[in-house]
Amino acid sequence: MTSETAPRQTDGGPPLGILAVVSGALFLAGVVLSTVLAGGHAFPSPFADSARIGAYFREHQDAVRVSGLLQFAASVPLAIYAATASARLRNLGIRAPGATIALVGGALAATMLALSGLVTWVLSRPEVRIESAAVRAMQDLAFATGGVGHVVFLGLLVAGIAVPGLLAGLLSRPVALIGLVIAAVAEVSTLTLLVSGAAVLLPIARFTALAWLIAAGFLLPRRRTNRAGSNR
Repeated sequence: MTSETAPRQTDGGPPLGILAVVSGALFLAGVVLSTVLAGGHAFPSPFADSARIGAYFREHQDAVRVSGLLQFAASVPLAIYAATASARLRNLGIRAPGATIALVGGALAATMLALSGLVTWVLSRPEVRIESAAVRAMQDLAFATGGVGHVVFLGLLVAGIAVPGLLAGLLSRPVALIGLVIAAVAEVSTLTLLVSGAAVLLPIARFTALAWLIAAGFLLPRRRTNRAGSNR
């Protein structure tokens, strides 16, 4: 059989839904375990007073270390998800910018999450915890990267899948439209950098985006069916 008549082989890559589940589970594990290790005390808000922030990092070294570790770990399957989703969209015939937006958004979201996890780990070091100014600055950096930075780019990953999913009929219309709404909320959360009250949008966008990526990962087809009903 010649190369002109050989059927096109499509490699769907790792299961998208499983990658999203693993990433979300690792992130949630970091939140839960760090809270348990800290005796029920949640990770402090960067908008709290400096004394409260300093006390938390001085007294809960293990909780901070575990949080940083699992947050960093969660970034790895997220990066794989972005690369796989982009390749899947291209294999499905998507040539619009959506596939590239998904790749760039997901890669940057994973990078921001990884950076936040590493900064959080540094905050567990005894040499850092004794410097109040350094603790406050690094806490702000961990929030800026793992909060606003991560969520905004996570919204781009969602939009990069939802738009071609809607226009090419790869996802059902309700699923695609929900993804677009989630992406919009994620982008609006940028206002957190100006208005602290907008921070409420961050967990809303983060967890709904993770849930949507899980659903889209299982629903996005590996092959596209033409009108005659054959796979291509």
